[in-house]
Amino acid sequence: MGIPADASPARAAIGRRSFLRLSLGSVAAVTLAGCGLLGSRDDLNTVGTITFDEPLSIPPLLEATSAGGHRVYELVTRSGRSVILDGAETPTWGINGPFLGPTLRAHRGDTIRIDVRNELDEATTLHWHGMHLPASADGGPHQTISPGGSWSPTWTVDQPAATLWYHPHPHGESERHTYRGLAGMFILTDDVEAGLDLPRDYGVDDIPVIVQDKTFDSRGRFSDGDDQYVGSLGDTVLVNGTANAFFEVTAEHTRLRLLNASTARSYAFGFSDGRDFALIATDGGLLEAPVELSSILLTPGERAEIVVTMSGTDDTVTLRSYPQDLGVSGGRARGAGADDELDILLLTTATDLAPRPRIPSQLAQLDDISPTDDTATRTFELGNDRINGQQMDMARIDEVIPVGTTEVWEVVNTHSQPHNFHIHDVQFRVVSIDGQSPPPELRGRKDTVYTPPGSRIRLTMRFDDYADPETPYMYHCHLLRHEDRGMMGQFVVVEPGQRPTELSHHHG
Repeated sequence: MGIPADASPARAAIGRRSFLRLSLGSVAAVTLAGCGLLGSRDDLNTVGTITFDEPLSIPPLLEATSAGGHRVYELVTRSGRSVILDGAETPTWGINGPFLGPTLRAHRGDTIRIDVRNELDEATTLHWHGMHLPASADGGPHQTISPGGSWSPTWTVDQPAATLWYHPHPHGESERHTYRGLAGMFILTDDVEAGLDLPRDYGVDDIPVIVQDKTFDSRGRFSDGDDQYVGSLGDTVLVNGTANAFFEVTAEHTRLRLLNASTARSYAFGFSDGRDFALIATDGGLLEAPVELSSILLTPGERAEIVVTMSGTDDTVTLRSYPQDLGVSGGRARGAGADDELDILLLTTATDLAPRPRIPSQLAQLDDISPTDDTATRTFELGNDRINGQQMDMARIDEVIPVGTTEVWEVVNTHSQPHNFHIHDVQFRVVSIDGQSPPPELRGRKDTVYTPPGSRIRLTMRFDDYADPETPYMYHCHLLRHEDRGMMGQFVVVEPGQRPTELSHHHG
């Protein structure tokens, strides 16, 4: 999101363009006596210290086969070893390879089947984050895949073009499994997006940018890093699994599909020379019109598609994460990594840049799901690893939602810690933040939203189909340590007159 010169502090800033505040420089770490939740850490600043000597790895596009009218994708979760830093071999997990996974791509209207085989020595899942699909295909904690087992969900893609992703979702283990490397991008296309003059040559001018932070021990293995109340914060940034990454730009306009795949860290993405970029899409797809910004906050699980313009030969710029205002200060800000300043990816230009048309001034028509006076409202209070005072229980259904209804969900962070809120199956619209209209970058389709301490965010969404009284979807904080500790709930979508089926802990 854009950062104005007069950005105001914390709570006064939340909900307007000053949702973020850039603050340059580092602050000395302070140990907060008597507050074990905070821990103690120094600010991290990597500006000017990164060598940028490794070409950016581009995840391969997974080719689908055809069978019985389905487009079939084959995925295998496995352990491996990867050379990431200083020639050392790092034990990693990956999908169809030793680390991370391939990019999946499907078109609206495709009926797809994904054959997942688990070759790890422990159970896991794969969740299709941001996808509208039946609950039984969602890949949440009820769809575990045992070691040596397989799972083949199928559904018809019925949502707009968007940048989605997939990652594991085993109950209590999501952070560890994702941190080890089980993640990949899932790109959806449709006829509307295909008819626009946008960069779309994958790996050339349409680039996946999967951002994660890691810490390595002296033997090159992943370690927990700064184990803070938000989760594990790493001191090394990887992009698509590459450390010290650079990308040689070959077109005047390049589309970067930014994905915060970190388990705890938030990023305030901007460029080192302060240049603006065009935000064209958020979690659930295209905006109605491009938004010119100089920075955008992405908390864990969020995505943004931006188009950056390069001017020609010798144009070099660094994608950077700046300090951000998460609505906390002092030791809590340091403990959340909010004061860190990190170089992410170097963009350099080739000798000649391929010309590209200007970004269209109109992109997509968004459905109106504005609430009315009789729209049902539910409230979700986040705090102390609980939602509405309860920790996650695999055998408990927390909410029952009639199919075909529009609802308002009010999400309230009653805690002093940063949280965000992710809902499975649906894309929502942000109605208001603390009673004020959201800034332009939060007016598109979303499935994950930051919820600062003390804030109240109203979301509206529609549950159009996929009624299933037996299988729940999830809602949870996507700071995965918080999810694993119990900040998650379950809902089912039902037909009129249906009641949810009693669940067992080992459902599915």
